[in-house]
Amino acid sequence: MTTSVLLSAALAAVLLAVVHVVTPTLRFLDGSPRSVWLSAAGGVAVAYVFVHFLPELAGGEASVGRMAGDTFGGFSERHVYLIALAGLMACYGLDRLAKVGRSRRAGIPVTDSVGASVDVGTGAGVFWIHMGSFRLYNGLVGYLLLHREATGPASLAFFTVAMALHFVVTDYGLNEDHKAAYRRIGRWVLVVAVLAGFAVGAATLVSDAAIAALTAFLGGVILNVLKDEVPSERQSRFWAFVLGAAGYSALLLTL
Repeated sequence: MTTSVLLSAALAAVLLAVVHVVTPTLRFLDGSPRSVWLSAAGGVAVAYVFVHFLPELAGGEASVGRMAGDTFGGFSERHVYLIALAGLMACYGLDRLAKVGRSRRAGIPVTDSVGASVDVGTGAGVFWIHMGSFRLYNGLVGYLLLHREATGPASLAFFTVAMALHFVVTDYGLNEDHKAAYRRIGRWVLVVAVLAGFAVGAATLVSDAAIAALTAFLGGVILNVLKDEVPSERQSRFWAFVLGAAGYSALLLTL
């Protein structure tokens, strides 16, 4: 690993850490209908998954298949996609846990938790479960700054921009769910996690199969931004989502 690669990845890690610090202070993201910037950022993240991550999964299928062997039969033919599905379901489950926790603390029916305006945060238990999970997730992002299926300065730049905008969307949701606890403690946990993930990546090297599996899980988690755009209650900006997705797809096709 060259010094220039290491320095570029370190700069990217710092940029991602800064996103966690500043996003909760960006008041222009608040309000209804949903901010144009959040919808566009969600479109960019989803475009990155479909145009870049999914082809990488197809490319890494063989290496993960060799790692899995023939033990699981047909499972070994589709395991990277199952890993991506697991990432999606895990992140959705955590988000649902936070929404239900807020609803119960506010004394409103759980079934109304998506559309209702809830001014309270989650309890301490849900907060730390959420932070523990996102700490691992951020560590994975930091690690993949140095170890991805596709390498090179352009790949790093596209990955960093997509993750930065993805973090804006997820940070906004975490700030909504956990309120002051996220601004006081949570965002700093995630800052440390992404920098620690980068540090681990600089010190270690794993197999191509492991990188493919990690990439698959990350892709599934990023697809979770769709839950923030699809429900009509959020009054999402469809045109901004489409422009973000289309514009970033066009850029990715130049790789």
